[in-house]
This record gives sequence, C-alpha cells and structure tokens, in this order.
Amino acid sequence: MKTSVRHAQRNSVNRPPTPDDTVEDQEEKPPSLQDIINIKLIESGEKERLMDLLRERLIECGWKDEMKALCRSFIEKNGRNNVTVDDLIRVITPKGRASIPDAIKAELLQRIHTFLVQAAV
Repeated sequence: MKTSVRHAQRNSVNRPPTPDDTVEDQEEKPPSLQDIINIKLIESGEKERLMDLLRERLIECGWKDEMKALCRSFIEKNGRNNVTVDDLIRVITPKGRASIPDAIKAELLQRIHTFLVQAAV
C-alpha cells in the first residue's frame, strides 16, 4: 500500500491536493501542466519561499489583522458557541481572497513567472 506524505505537509482547507495525494484506485493520467509546475515549485523549495513571502506581505499590509477582526466580529455577532471553523472559512475566505492587494498578487505572479522561465517548464 502506498504511504502518503500528506502528514508531513502543512495542510490547509484551501490548499489543493498535491499529486502525492492521489487515490490509488484512480486511473493513471499524465500530469497536467499545473501538476508539473506545482511539483517543480515544491521540489525546488520555491513554493515554501513564495508562501513565506505571501505571509510576510499580508502581515505588512494589515490584511492578517483585518481577517482577524472579521472573524472576531462574525463570532461576536453569532455567538461563540454557535460558530464552527467551517462557518468562519465559508464566510471569511471570499472576503479574504477579494481583499488581497493587487500589488502583492502582481509580485507573486512575477516571482512565479521568473521561476518558470529559469526552470524552463
């Protein structure tokens, strides 16, 4: 039986599964371009560096504090015992994604583009 490396990775509700997370019963399909890029990013360590950069930029611009405030407000409005993590994710995720500054998105896209050119993917 195939051993999963999932336990060693930091899991996130919003993070897409990596190719290692495939179910054995599924047919073997050739990896998509997105899969290939994801594998290259992981193998090179660039994905973790990009995630660190994203965290740093979101903290610098106040996005993280804004999301905390939205969570607290939602919890206060609905009552602490009436809110689940899934409720918070469902409500906050769209707002969080929409409020990421364009400059941060552009910086990350540029870094990914540079990586892809250098890796000749």
